[in-house]
Amino acid sequence: MSWHLKEQLNNMLAEESGYYIYPAGGRTRVALLYPNSYFVGMSNLGLHIIYRLLNQREDTACERGFLPEKRQQEEYVKHRVQLMTMETQRGIASFDIVAFIMSFEMDYFNILRMLELSKIKPLASDRGEMDPLVIAGGPCATFNPEPMSSFIDVFVIGEGEAVMPAFMEVYNKAKNEGCSKGEIMSRLARLPGVYVPSCYEVTYGEDRYDTIIKPLGDAPEKICRQWQENLDEYPGETAIYTENTEFNLHLVEIARGCGRHCRFCMAGYCFRKPRNRSLEAIEQMLVAAKEKGRRVGLMGAAISDYPEIDRLCREILGDGLSMSVASFRADSVTQELVESLAASGLKTLTMAPEAGSTRMRAIINKGIEEEHLLNAMSMGIRAGIRNFRLYIMIGLPGEEPADIQGIIDMALKLKDFMEAKGAAGRLTLSINPFIPKPFTPFQWAPMAPLKYIQAALKTITNALKKRHNIEVIAESPRDAYVQAVLARGSRDTGKYLWEAYEQGGSKAMKAVLKGHGLTMEDLVSRHISFEAVLPWDMLDMGFTKEYLIKEFLEARKEQPGHTVQCFDGCKRCGVCR
Repeated sequence: MSWHLKEQLNNMLAEESGYYIYPAGGRTRVALLYPNSYFVGMSNLGLHIIYRLLNQREDTACERGFLPEKRQQEEYVKHRVQLMTMETQRGIASFDIVAFIMSFEMDYFNILRMLELSKIKPLASDRGEMDPLVIAGGPCATFNPEPMSSFIDVFVIGEGEAVMPAFMEVYNKAKNEGCSKGEIMSRLARLPGVYVPSCYEVTYGEDRYDTIIKPLGDAPEKICRQWQENLDEYPGETAIYTENTEFNLHLVEIARGCGRHCRFCMAGYCFRKPRNRSLEAIEQMLVAAKEKGRRVGLMGAAISDYPEIDRLCREILGDGLSMSVASFRADSVTQELVESLAASGLKTLTMAPEAGSTRMRAIINKGIEEEHLLNAMSMGIRAGIRNFRLYIMIGLPGEEPADIQGIIDMALKLKDFMEAKGAAGRLTLSINPFIPKPFTPFQWAPMAPLKYIQAALKTITNALKKRHNIEVIAESPRDAYVQAVLARGSRDTGKYLWEAYEQGGSKAMKAVLKGHGLTMEDLVSRHISFEAVLPWDMLDMGFTKEYLIKEFLEARKEQPGHTVQCFDGCKRCGVCR
C-alpha cells in the first residue's frame, strides 16, 4: 500500500509550483517538517523562508513533510510504511537532518507522532549513529526548548537566516571529515545561536525553578539568540504555490519584530528589535504575486506600523493586485490602508485591544485606548466594512471583576457605535486566557485559576448573548492550561509530555500529572520569585532580566502612562547595546 500513499503525495505535488527537487547524492538531505497538516503548514511563511534558504545552497537538498490526516496516519501504521516527504516520497528516516518548525506548544504532541510515523526513536538518547540528526527551530524553540530537549538533538535559537548558513557549513565539514554524531553536535554547540541539550547537565533543587544548568566540555554558558539585522538580504515571501492552504495568498513579510513593549507578548521580546524591509525589496517580492495573479498577504507584527504603509498600498493596488494583512494597530492604522483592504474584498476588520478597561490596558502596556478603536471603526465603516473582530485576553495579572465588566461595556459601546454609523454587521469577540510566557515581564506571573477563567468567560458570554450580532468565541481554558504547562516547562516536563502522548495526547495531561502527585495549577498558577533560576535561563535574548523585572514592577503601578515603543538610539532593554 506504500504506492497509494506515494500517489497521494504525488497528486498534491502536481498541484504545486515552485518546489525544488535535486538528484540523489552530492547534497546533504534535510527533511523540513511542519508538525501539523499540509493545509496549516503551507500557510506558515517561516517554512517557505527556510525551505528556499536551504535549497539555494549548493550543498543542501531540502524537502518538506507534514503530519498526515488521521486516516492516512492509520494507513502508515497499518502497512508499516515510513512517513515520507512531498518532493521525492522518500522515508524521512533516510535523511541526514530532520528539522522541525516549532511554532505552537500544542504541536509538541504532533512532533512525537511524526517521529514515530517516521520510524525514528522519539527519545534522543535512544538514537544512534545511523539515525538522522533531529533539530528544531522557530518561536517555541527560541524562547524555551527545555520541554522538548529529551526528543530533539539540536535547537536553533533565533532566526534561521542568521544561524542556518553557518550551521550547514559546520555540519557538512564535520560530516566530510568522518566525525561521529556526538562530535558533530559538539562542534555545532560552539556556534552562536545553537543549543545542544546533551552538552548541558541540568539538575533541580526542591523547586522546579531552582535550576542548576552546567555546560559540559567547551559548550558556552549562555546561548545567545541570533537575529537577522538586514531583512533585505533574504527574501521573505511565498516559495511554493498551492491552492490547498489556509491563506491562498502570496505572502510577503514587510517587517519583523515589534517594539511596542506589550508585557504579555513573547514575540515582542524574542524578535526584538523591530526591523522593516525597504520598500524597494518589498516591490521586488510583489513581482511574483503579479505573475501568479495572487492576492498579496502582508506579514508583520503590526502592518500599520510600517513607515511607508500608505505608499505600499498604492503600489499594490496600482499593480492591479489585491491585499490582506496579518494584523494592524488601531492607534496607527490609516484611512488609506483600510480603504485598500476594503477595495481588496475585506469583510471584517480585526483589532486587538486585549483588555476592556483603561486600567487593564495600562497594566499590560497595550497603548490602545477606546478612542483608537472608535477611530479605526469609523475608518472601516467609511470604507464600507461592516464587521469587526476584537482579540481579548482574560485572566491577566492584576485583573479584577471590574475589568471583566469593562470587556462587556466596551463590546456594547462599540456595537452601539457601529449601529449609529449604519454598520449593522457582526461584532466578534475572540477570547483567550492569558498564558505567562518566558522572556516577557509576565514570565513570573501566575496563570489565573481554571475556575476563574471559566467563570469570567461565562459572565461575558451571558451578558452579550442577548445582544443581536455580537458573537463570543473562545479558546478552551483546559487546552490553555496544557499550553501553559509546556510554555514554562522544564526538562522534567518532557517526561509528562511523553506519558500524555502515549495515553492519547493533550487531554491526558491532567491525569498524567495527577499520577505524579501534581495538578496543572501546581505548575502554572503560582507566582515565581525574581531570584529563581528558570529552565530557560541559559538562553540570552539580548535584553537583561533587570529590564523585565522593571517592566513587571511598572505593571503593578497601574498608571495610565506606558513604556514607549522602541526608537533609534534607545538602549533601555539591552538588545541594541
